[in-house]
Amino acid sequence: MFASGADTGHESAGVVPMRFVWPYGGRSVFLCGSFTRWIDHIPMSPMEGCPTVFQVICSLTPGYHQYKFIVDGEWRYDEHQPFVSGNYGVSNTVFLPREADVIPATFSPTGPGRSSMDLDDVFVHSDVTRGISDADLEVSRHRVSAFLSTHTAYELLPESGKVIALDVKLPVKQAFHILHEQGVPVAPLWDFSKGQFVGVLSAMDFILILRELGNRGSNLTEEELETHTISAWKEGKLHLRRQIDGNGRSDPRHLIHAGPYDSLKDISHKILSGNVSTVPIIHSSSQDGSFPQLLHLASLSGILKCICRHFRHSASTLPILQQPICSIPLGTWVPKIGESDPRPVAVLRPNASMGAALSLLVQADVSSIPIVDENDSLLDIYSRSDITALAKDKAYAQIHLDEISIHQALQLGQDANSPYNGQRCHMCLRSDPLHKVMERLASPGIRRLLIVEAGSKRVEGIISLSDVFRFLLG
Repeated sequence: MFASGADTGHESAGVVPMRFVWPYGGRSVFLCGSFTRWIDHIPMSPMEGCPTVFQVICSLTPGYHQYKFIVDGEWRYDEHQPFVSGNYGVSNTVFLPREADVIPATFSPTGPGRSSMDLDDVFVHSDVTRGISDADLEVSRHRVSAFLSTHTAYELLPESGKVIALDVKLPVKQAFHILHEQGVPVAPLWDFSKGQFVGVLSAMDFILILRELGNRGSNLTEEELETHTISAWKEGKLHLRRQIDGNGRSDPRHLIHAGPYDSLKDISHKILSGNVSTVPIIHSSSQDGSFPQLLHLASLSGILKCICRHFRHSASTLPILQQPICSIPLGTWVPKIGESDPRPVAVLRPNASMGAALSLLVQADVSSIPIVDENDSLLDIYSRSDITALAKDKAYAQIHLDEISIHQALQLGQDANSPYNGQRCHMCLRSDPLHKVMERLASPGIRRLLIVEAGSKRVEGIISLSDVFRFLLG
């Protein structure tokens, strides 16, 4: 089917395997070039776990080649790769040396804009994308800030939906069973005696409970977990904090909340400064704040969706949106050889114990941990919210944290009725523009994107919602 210069089958003598990647989305993507005589179109397939990235491996003869992509019936080229203007318009180019001239090297991008095409055992020079200027960055941040300052929490309220709140007298085990069944990682707490919302119960609470159960000399037993109320646990949590701090003092944290008339910028700052995932939107028509109504749980995801919707048709007003994420100070990246990182990406192997995973979640203060193989290629991810699955059928009482692996723990929570079934790992490439990353993070349930190398899925970094907002707000 294809011309003599291209072969998508097994490697043959005198040819070099090359992986072409189109990381900019589309419904259907094809590859065409001088190696197909500009006649045949080679279909490209979406990368598993990253539906906006299309790839195909071709075996090409050494020499000079030109190529383009056909995206949804439209001829396109990758502006982040070398290109020329010729008989077929603007085309990307690549030169494959003969076998004697090949410099064996895995194509691991070291500069911005180098990952839209991944090559196997081929050395290629690529232009480096220029970073954004200070002026463009300042203009973009000013416009985002102005938008957030002039829009309120009312814009986050859905036309219909439900908000789950828990009574503080509810047993802890039952509360976490509810979180798991409803597929929510956090719920506000209602104190009937005070007539107000007094806090939240989150997956981190259950992590601390399981660690307490696993500690020798623990004051908390499995039987107490069945009968102890949420309020009793919160008091015990204060005692744990005093022990951890070592100073005997630990003041209870007040509920971080907002009103429907608060600006989106104020709510964003509350989430970031409070290091919380959600902020309850509470309204009371009384002067003294009595009879409060829980309207919504505001999150950075919902606010980001408002930003994307507002600037979707005026993207040119935000110059930073077209910048590849590798060219801006965003997220946490795996340090290169010889470099140090004060806060490197925390990863674990699938055979690591649950105890090690929970300790890392608490001590590193992260919400998720990529699970990788011996080549650092992504296999799965373990998040704080996954811990609530152990509340089902008292699984927490049947395991020992240091004896069960992360892989086994994830299997415990996976069944036909589990709300966590489906795509667990959400990924992007270092060459993806910021606007594409923002659009993906604005989707419900996605709090982070793992930056992977095309093809190998080797973890290169991680970008969270809070990373994006800290960058946008400066």
